Amino acid sequence: MRIRIRQLAVAAVTLVTGAALLPSAAAADQNRQRQPSQDGLSAVIRYTEYGIPHIVAKDYANLGFGDGWAQAADQVCTLADGFVTVRGERSRYFGPDATPDGSLSSATTNLSNDLYFKGVREAGTVEKLLAEPAPQGPGQQVKDLMRGWAAGYNAWLHQNPVKDPACRDAAWVRPITAVDVATHDFALSVLGGQGRGLDGITAAQPPTSATGPSAPDPQRTARAARELFASENADMGSNAVAFSGDTTANGRGLLLGNPHYPWQGGRRFWQSQQTIPGELNVAGGSLLGSVTVSIGHNEHAAWSHTVATGVTLNLHQLALDPADPTAYLVDGKPERMTRRTVTVAVKDSAPVTRTQWWTRYGPVVTSLGAQLPLLWTSTTAYALNDPNAANLRASATELGFAKAHGTDQILDSLRRNQGLPWANTIAADAGGHSLFTQAQVLPRITDELAQRCSTPLGKVTYPSSGLAILDGSRSACELGSDADAVQPGIFGPGKMPVIKDAPYAENSNDSAWLANADRPLTGYERVFGTIGTPRSMRTRGAVDDVTAMAAKGGLTVQDLQRQQFANRVPAGDLIADDAARACAALPEGTAKGTDGKAVDVTEACPVLERWDHSMQTDSRGALLFDRFWRKLTAAVPADQLWKVPFSAADPVHTPNTLNTDAPGFTTALADSVAELRAAGIALDSALGDHQFVVRSGQRIPVPGGTESLGVWNKIDSVWNPAGGGYSEVTTGSSYIQAVGWDGSRCPVARTLLTYSQSSNPGSPSYSDQTLLFSDEKWVTSRFCEDDIRSAPGLRVVRVGENG
Repeated sequence: MRIRIRQLAVAAVTLVTGAALLPSAAAADQNRQRQPSQDGLSAVIRYTEYGIPHIVAKDYANLGFGDGWAQAADQVCTLADGFVTVRGERSRYFGPDATPDGSLSSATTNLSNDLYFKGVREAGTVEKLLAEPAPQGPGQQVKDLMRGWAAGYNAWLHQNPVKDPACRDAAWVRPITAVDVATHDFALSVLGGQGRGLDGITAAQPPTSATGPSAPDPQRTARAARELFASENADMGSNAVAFSGDTTANGRGLLLGNPHYPWQGGRRFWQSQQTIPGELNVAGGSLLGSVTVSIGHNEHAAWSHTVATGVTLNLHQLALDPADPTAYLVDGKPERMTRRTVTVAVKDSAPVTRTQWWTRYGPVVTSLGAQLPLLWTSTTAYALNDPNAANLRASATELGFAKAHGTDQILDSLRRNQGLPWANTIAADAGGHSLFTQAQVLPRITDELAQRCSTPLGKVTYPSSGLAILDGSRSACELGSDADAVQPGIFGPGKMPVIKDAPYAENSNDSAWLANADRPLTGYERVFGTIGTPRSMRTRGAVDDVTAMAAKGGLTVQDLQRQQFANRVPAGDLIADDAARACAALPEGTAKGTDGKAVDVTEACPVLERWDHSMQTDSRGALLFDRFWRKLTAAVPADQLWKVPFSAADPVHTPNTLNTDAPGFTTALADSVAELRAAGIALDSALGDHQFVVRSGQRIPVPGGTESLGVWNKIDSVWNPAGGGYSEVTTGSSYIQAVGWDGSRCPVARTLLTYSQSSNPGSPSYSDQTLLFSDEKWVTSRFCEDDIRSAPGLRVVRVGENG
């Protein structure tokens, strides 16, 4: 029998007051736990297989408490490191010159990171956003979650020794506040905006001479901007597909979510179920430090996200007052910049004090990464506009998803809260509906505004990359407002690309254009992304796959599971056979490498010919093709690589046909063969022998492949030939879910957290799901009450603020 949601209230009370409903082993375990007092916040945490917590509480503050406690138990060192980051204290504990892990900012030094976040704290930025009434602010339920989360994290620290060697006895593992939790959310929100420009914001200083350096080269800047915002260069990506009931075996929806996120650091997912009886019941993956489920499902609906192509910032080019480089002209009248002077404590050294400069548009910035300088001269400076610096609404948006009864309510939450900074949303529901929307917070850059107000530099960068550089000297060039937008200067929901109830809706980090290849989305502004341009190899392979699945029909959750681990290589299907034939035709079976030496490649030809065009751990020839393809695409421009060019009329299947006469083809082949031989790796080695991670001394083979290969199950690894090949995963498949419905009150869900719940080598949940990922196995979701209670080895912990 399935227990209805309101019956959970009875179950939760029973769990708090006794062990009558538990299996005997679990009851004994429960009785060994500390009993919290009746005062203060508390929650019940039930752990099922693989250390997945199911948290039950009476309200949002208590739920936040249980969530903060459970996250700390699994990830205290990673979380504590993140809070040091957002408090601007990295230089104090780790020195000013070290580099943060990139989870919460793009800063290249701790000092740069700290100068920015100290400035945020001293300006009261986050406190002001918290004080905004909903929907402009996060709302009371989210604030209660944040308050409870901080209390839960602190209670765990107070009541438990830190055993993880990464931070055991570390002075920087300290109690936190609700503002710390909110600032963590703020840092995630501005990742694509101010977060990209931290070095340039904190280094910006007025010129000391009247002449100054020359203006940036437009073409070079355009290339740098294109590379900066290209999805293939991002450290986060994803695939997701929703199928409508027209394609499924039972007329209900299906969702496969496959986010590609870092395997280490503060942007890992963490899996849980959150329950307030009669109010909330949701399961899924949360980004560490987040108070809501980021990607997940409830009884009625499931959703996932992909990193969107929308450019979440723009620049305003300032015309400076000839008499003062810290004043700029608007409609001919000077406005003085605002000084933000920040002092940062530094380990074993004197504090460092620097001044940042802010304008009506945002902070002055002198670079967006090393490749995109934006020089502050005596006549010109650039200010960065990031609308997500006024957005603390992501958690409220996700909480709306958690309560949704279908895709319409998911869309309603997006339209009401407008809180997602850099993600698309793909969803399905038990009623058979599907949804794709690029509902993200973007600066309101219309094509008309860009045409009318772009500077000469902006006229080059906007078409090529979506980065608008507007004339800041004219108030007529300000961004304006949409009537349905919750904050000035952003697009309202009416301008967002959306497709509802298509047979499938899919995204793999390209623009919204081909969310469904039979119903292309057009008519959106360039800042959202491109239309009619070449798609990535991963998008091409994904659209090909899901189109075929939808056409076949009769789909089930098992079909989603097969898609996740098919590990097909679209690039291999396109070129491997041609490459093998061209290899076999080489005179005397040799090719010259980049060093000019002849390499015997005859052994490689049959290996490429016999390869199964997949990245399974037992695939032979996969590693050779991977190394060859990386070298070929790095050496040969895209317009020389193919014989058949891209056609917008057939974007999934063009370009195609490898140009084996292209300069660089034989060189890439020779170099890849020589590289593997030098490393002592056989050309026909099984992929899993040389693509792996090591956990607790155990070598675990890893399936999947990198971005340019087009593999759905994306894996990016560190190439270490001396260490045996790809010896660690940096980013790739993370919290995976395949979700459907069968007419009962319990969703049919299979999940997998590829890198497991805990970063602590001493935890039993350090590598258990990584082993499952290696074997391409799944976790059966325990969502309903009787499934949780029947879990083998169920462990129940009652946690309280007062011990």
